[in-house]
Amino acid sequence: MGKAIADSPNSSPLMNPSVLPPPPLPSLPIQPTFPAAAHRRLAIAIDLSDESAYAVRWAVQNYLRAGDAVVLLHVRPTSVLYGADWGSITPNSKNKCENDSNNGSQQEIDKELSILTTRKANTLAQPLVDAKIPFKIHVVKDRDMKERLCLEVERLGLSAVIMGSRGFGGTRGRLGLGLGSVSYYCVNHCICPVVVVRYPDEDESGIGRAERVTKKKIVDEDIQLLLPVSEEEVEYQDAEEEEHNVCRQTEFP
Repeated sequence: MGKAIADSPNSSPLMNPSVLPPPPLPSLPIQPTFPAAAHRRLAIAIDLSDESAYAVRWAVQNYLRAGDAVVLLHVRPTSVLYGADWGSITPNSKNKCENDSNNGSQQEIDKELSILTTRKANTLAQPLVDAKIPFKIHVVKDRDMKERLCLEVERLGLSAVIMGSRGFGGTRGRLGLGLGSVSYYCVNHCICPVVVVRYPDEDESGIGRAERVTKKKIVDEDIQLLLPVSEEEVEYQDAEEEEHNVCRQTEFP
């Protein structure tokens, strides 16, 4: 009886369905998973000039992509007179009374400037609004605008900076009229790439051009100083006050 069971075909493990090995799974090609594209935080340095407005339009049409967040960055000069030739000018005690009487006038000027820049902001940011690109306007105050701009770019962790320029060329720069400009300084000192958008000349029919330049590439050009622009949520930050009676000269690279 036991021998008959052993010789039965159903007694073989290969023939018994209950003990058959599972069939091999079909081989599927391995699809690598790529991480989603990182959202970039980009800065556009703005002022009230046509070059600034053109840089915003150019960025929307040629540089920005889905998922990007834009910071319209402006560094506004403080009320103290400044400049490469002026340095910092602090009023002496003889003019104290006169300066005290002018404090109200200075406040009125600042108020009018704020209203003016708020109106201009609607025009500057309109291309971003039309393209539904999220943006924020960030305004800081400092005596050294170009240095503070680079510091804010690093502090905000921005991926790149876009700024407009009329691009007058080497002759104007060698004469000292554009040397030490904001774009020149940012090209050599910003921690991230800098995209300089040249404003098209009147006789040019094209849309202009932009050059991505690294920190070490020398750019000989002219750019107007940045002025403020506002939005619903504008961030203002004041730089720490410098000591009085100290003249500050801007060193050209």
